[in-house]
Amino acid sequence: MENALNFDFNTSNINKYKGNTIVIKFGGSIMRSEEGKDAFFKDVAYLKKNGVNIVIVHGGGPNISNMLDKIGCTTEFINGQRVTDGHTMEIVEMTLCGSVNKELSGTLSSYSLNALGVSGRDCSLLKAKKKYSYVNGEKIDLGLVGEVESVNTEFLNMLIDKDIIPVIAPIGVDNEGNIYNINADYVAGAVSSALKAEKLVLMTDIEGVYLDINDKSSLIKEITTSEIKDYIKSGVIQGGMIPKMECCIAAIENGTNTVHLVDGRREHSLLTDAFGEGYTSTSIKGGN
Repeated sequence: MENALNFDFNTSNINKYKGNTIVIKFGGSIMRSEEGKDAFFKDVAYLKKNGVNIVIVHGGGPNISNMLDKIGCTTEFINGQRVTDGHTMEIVEMTLCGSVNKELSGTLSSYSLNALGVSGRDCSLLKAKKKYSYVNGEKIDLGLVGEVESVNTEFLNMLIDKDIIPVIAPIGVDNEGNIYNINADYVAGAVSSALKAEKLVLMTDIEGVYLDINDKSSLIKEITTSEIKDYIKSGVIQGGMIPKMECCIAAIENGTNTVHLVDGRREHSLLTDAFGEGYTSTSIKGGN
């Protein structure tokens, strides 16, 4: 296939992934940048047209916060999780499954792709259970915040086999019909593991993992799950990076081959960092 990109890229790097599945978590600053979104959609189109199966999980935290602000609702966060009561859950679902999901799937379709926006409630795609947080050893009730128990891979594989890109809103449902707000990183990891994906790509607002957060030259380009665990214990990895790293570890230990933390603020970083040579983000694999 002729390279349709506006920069040089080695197509052979893509060819070896033909027929494989990658899961992409889309969110953060890239959702607020028109140039970044356009580059991202072109990268997805390039991968898809070169035979790579794509599944996208999206976030939308800022969109939810904006909507809650408009109607005068306050939001509390505990350990990075939005405390979600029944009224807030209505806004969360309306925002994620409505405007965010449909804009993303519609835009992908405008790039000559077959994209279908779905909620985790559709076909019980994301079976979930209630999640609690812990602060200084105390168990905290977050309300309607959940974690993924299982993924309906039969449904996803049916879409993939029909050459459709599933675009998943991170809403889950339990056996009683209760719905839950779930962190998009964890949904992406669970979906990636369930599908035994070749790659999980987390589009982030940072370059990757650093040995010293204040030293940009200390970026770690390749790291194993064992090394991550050691860095968490030693305090090299701390704060908000810990849950993201735990998500990456779980994804690999449960079936994903490789995880990439990619700086979505840089145009075409999906291709250059997750599939290119000399990438400038962090790649995570299993092993010691």
